[in-house]
Amino acid sequence: MSENERRCAIVTGAGRGIGRAVAARLAADGFDVVVNCAHSEDAARETASVCEAYGVRALVVRADVSDQDGAKKLFDETIAAFGRVDVLVNNAGITRDGLLLRMKPEDFDAVIATNLRGSFLCMKQAARYMLRAKYGRIINMSSVVGLRGNAGQVNYAASKAGVIGMTKSAAKELAAKQITVNAVAPGMIETDMTRAMPENAHEAMKSGIPAGRIGRPEDVADAVAFFASEQASYITGQVLAVDGGLAV
Repeated sequence: MSENERRCAIVTGAGRGIGRAVAARLAADGFDVVVNCAHSEDAARETASVCEAYGVRALVVRADVSDQDGAKKLFDETIAAFGRVDVLVNNAGITRDGLLLRMKPEDFDAVIATNLRGSFLCMKQAARYMLRAKYGRIINMSSVVGLRGNAGQVNYAASKAGVIGMTKSAAKELAAKQITVNAVAPGMIETDMTRAMPENAHEAMKSGIPAGRIGRPEDVADAVAFFASEQASYITGQVLAVDGGLAV
């Protein structure tokens, strides 16, 4: 496939963890990839190198997607480089955990700004180009916490539940133009944070998962790749929990 024929995917928050796994999987599937980061440009460049090893092009764009100008910059640079946006994966997210009575309003606002407002701003930018092309795939990263809640994560749960509502609403608006909008809701996934946990806490967490193991970033990437594929062309407005049965 020539460079002009390859489709282009934007992955926000792709410097490490789930975002890196998603970017790599899409590159393996033949997409040119735009690797977005808000801060760690070195990590984003490592992700880009992983993508380029699959023979596709990769572009790093440092931009804070919770800011309207940042989201616009991300898409402006993508169009300048590739001339198209076929897939958007809204993966950028933060946590600022704390019990309800102790949670600072600024910690609530920060999580909503990145996880929910950032997804909204990027969807709005993507829709402009996808409507023109009459084709697109938008995949939003929610969480099982958005489905069932979690103590100490009122802000995170609100943001991820909001992503689900936004996904379903946008799916109804865009379906007639061959644009699908779906969400992936990861459960407990192996990350730097979970690897640093004490062994007894790690085992206790794993024991609550019916599948008997903590998920890998690649498990989430597989689900994203399905929603980005032609095989998912008649699926929209759905939420796929990748959690080993945790939310059942």
